[in-house]
Amino acid sequence: CKRFHETMHQVIDEYGKDGKVAWVYRHFPLTQLHPKAAKEAEATECAFDQGGNTAFWTYTDRLYEITPSNNGLDAKELPKIAEEIGLDVVEFERCLSDGDNKKKVADSLADAFASGGRGTPHNIMVIGDERIEIPGAQPFGAIKAAIDAVLAESDAVDSTE
Repeated sequence: CKRFHETMHQVIDEYGKDGKVAWVYRHFPLTQLHPKAAKEAEATECAFDQGGNTAFWTYTDRLYEITPSNNGLDAKELPKIAEEIGLDVVEFERCLSDGDNKKKVADSLADAFASGGRGTPHNIMVIGDERIEIPGAQPFGAIKAAIDAVLAESDAVDSTE
């Protein structure tokens, strides 16, 4: 997931500016493999509560940046990230300890399973009514090829109308 997060940034850098691609993020904490993942997901939502999308993405980016592999992030780092990005740490810690976003994360996980997700990262490109699943942490080149193929098909349809 950490590696694929960077791939998605490349996708947005390439296609997001002109609105060809939007990144819709859903939490998918598989606590059997990563027991800390649900609380980390809640932390990103506590950041959102204070600062909207900008705080969510800034927090999420930093979380992935400092997280070592294999569930290795110390939970004490979560409020430190909040402080680094300028959030009210007292409110952040209250949000996290009170579980303000526990249901939101659980609902996101349920949505991921309902959409066919069984592992992470799980990605779906949605184009009109068409769903294209992209399994695992594919490299940027593979994602780019899939997007370009869909965009070329869409352009071909548009030019015949």
